[in-house]
Amino acid sequence: MALVLYERLCAEDRRPSPFCWRARLALAHKGLTPEVRGLKFTEGDKVAFSGQTKVPVLVDGDAVVADSWAIACHLEDSYPDAPSLFGGPGGRALSRFVNHWVDHGLQKALSPIVAPYLLAVVQPDDRAYYRQTREAKFGLTMEQLAVRRPALLEALSPVLEPLRQRLSETPFLCGERPAYADYLAFGEFQMMRSACDVDVLGPEDVELRTWRTLMLDLFDGLARSVPAFETAA
Repeated sequence: MALVLYERLCAEDRRPSPFCWRARLALAHKGLTPEVRGLKFTEGDKVAFSGQTKVPVLVDGDAVVADSWAIACHLEDSYPDAPSLFGGPGGRALSRFVNHWVDHGLQKALSPIVAPYLLAVVQPDDRAYYRQTREAKFGLTMEQLAVRRPALLEALSPVLEPLRQRLSETPFLCGERPAYADYLAFGEFQMMRSACDVDVLGPEDVELRTWRTLMLDLFDGLARSVPAFETAA
């Protein structure tokens, strides 16, 4: 059965998309190894068969699934004998809450910090598209975002507090072993280390650093298998 994951590809084989890392880690959690096909920002037409133009897109036999959350649910429902991503209906509901928090909290805080760095690592022929779309999203130029970086980093600290609190209690967000909520949050840190050498964690973030290292080591170092800035490891 064909299993293909379409994900974002930047220069030097960098893979910064946090949404695609959610899918990659969910597949690994289920013990599945897909063929991975990287697409530039301007190659959305290559996944138009999915009914839209964004990645990740998973092709699993006859099934075509777009959106990282839909992919996770597809994997959970299609491979029930493999390790669970959610740990039951209640866990799925809580993971959906974490999904929303990451999208509207953690990612909202990190994305304007990383955007100028990502501009430098996207494929050269993607740069005009990336600049135009991100500057429209943030209402600021890349240069203005770079100037605001110290204030953006300061504003990030309280956003990280729920992660600090939880990881002071257990090694992973989901307890003694990782599950989908961990992959949701970790994808954002993987985006940062894929794009720049800025470490957004402070000296007080001992548990968060330990968790990030554990996540990097999962599945035979899957997250370490792509080019990244190790100063943010």
